[in-house]
Amino acid sequence: MKLIFTILISLLLINNVEAKKLEVSLDKCVDGDTAWFILNNENIKTRFLAIDTPESTNKIEPFGKEASDYVCNLLKNADKIEIEYDPNSDKLDKYDRHLVWVFIDNELLQDKIIKKGLGEVAYLYDDYQYTDILKTSELIAKANKIGIWQDSFDYIYIIVGILIIILIIIICIFNKKIRKKVLTKTKNKLKKRLKI
Repeated sequence: MKLIFTILISLLLINNVEAKKLEVSLDKCVDGDTAWFILNNENIKTRFLAIDTPESTNKIEPFGKEASDYVCNLLKNADKIEIEYDPNSDKLDKYDRHLVWVFIDNELLQDKIIKKGLGEVAYLYDDYQYTDILKTSELIAKANKIGIWQDSFDYIYIIVGILIIILIIIICIFNKKIRKKVLTKTKNKLKKRLKI
């Protein structure tokens, strides 16, 4: 029994070591889901795990600048920034960016981004630690139409409706002209037949 208890405690301690938060300082902001931090006097480029924000660097997407500005402002004004590697994720992505959870003043940055509607839950390749929190926040942001979840389709429906009305009007106009031509031809044919 003591052996089983010791093994369980050891496993818990190992998991806690793997999920240890590391204090970093901001080197520079890149965009809404990427930043450079200084960890143990080394500059590391990080990609925020499990989220994707609209682009704001090479290609500007709607809400890309807002996401970038929001994240940069939070990082620059944080008293404490920590990163945490997820035990179920690779440490680096294919671009050699560190895949991390980011905490600012003990709050999960990814969750703050999702709550503001400035990003979406994405790139889930395993069961990561905080994805349930993010998914819940995303559902709330979608339900409240916050940020990227704003109902832009309302405008599309209005535009499509206007185009359909214009199309109907055009068809009616052409239909009258076509009707007049058909009626004129029919009258002329009837006149010719009646004269015969």
